[in-house]
Amino acid sequence: MTVSQHVNARTVWISDVHLGFKDCKVDYLYKFLSSVQCDTLYLVGDIVDLWSLKKRIYWPQEHYHILLKLYELADKGTRVIYIPGNHDDPMRRFAGQKFGPIEIAIEHEYTSVSGKKYWILHGDAVDAYMKYDWLKRMTGDAAYNLLLFINRWGNRFRRLAGMPYFSLAGQIKDNIHGARAAIERYKKQVIREAKKRHYDGVICGHIHRADLDTSDNFVYANTGDWIESCTALTEDYAGNLHLLHCVDRVELKASDRGVLEGNDGELDAA
Repeated sequence: MTVSQHVNARTVWISDVHLGFKDCKVDYLYKFLSSVQCDTLYLVGDIVDLWSLKKRIYWPQEHYHILLKLYELADKGTRVIYIPGNHDDPMRRFAGQKFGPIEIAIEHEYTSVSGKKYWILHGDAVDAYMKYDWLKRMTGDAAYNLLLFINRWGNRFRRLAGMPYFSLAGQIKDNIHGARAAIERYKKQVIREAKKRHYDGVICGHIHRADLDTSDNFVYANTGDWIESCTALTEDYAGNLHLLHCVDRVELKASDRGVLEGNDGELDAA
């Protein structure tokens, strides 16, 4: 199913935007946010990349426009909840406060349409292997930057050839055993911590690996990122979760329904 025009959802989750970092896919994100109508929008950490901004000031107008779009959504009635991550960690000191209409929280409990309780957090706090960025620790800062360089230039050539966006960096990571092992370790750790707290599921970000897994009667959802995968998670008004891939077109990547019915143009409640 392809969703090309409008996303109408009860709730939307995005994370790992990394505004202030040159590899943020700001054009795709702005287009997605402009297509969204939702009751609640969760910003699940690493929205602004303060680590990158400390090294180099990079703040083009397009990045500022994302912040304006978030405020615009909030002003129009969407509840916006911002849960800072490790790259925007200083914002955690403002937990319990508001920046204009935007709420700030360390973590949050979300109740689904069906009454299930989901734990919403960025994810770095429960990652036993994460005192700093897990992928940079594993492969080195230079190696990760090389992956992003390949991704950036590879997609420039793809666009010139009339081909759609493709996460080359994600494909390379998928074929590195150490990266796959780190992702699986993180997933198990987050699920274990959520079950200790008696939640029915967990929604997080942090590792730049989008996922929607509803096995064992438990929901694990990772919102992905806007550096490589350009993904968002939604819950529709029927209580179904959808993982969306949001580039040249907004496409359904995964759903907690076995079969999803719908037409091109709008993702809406069934």
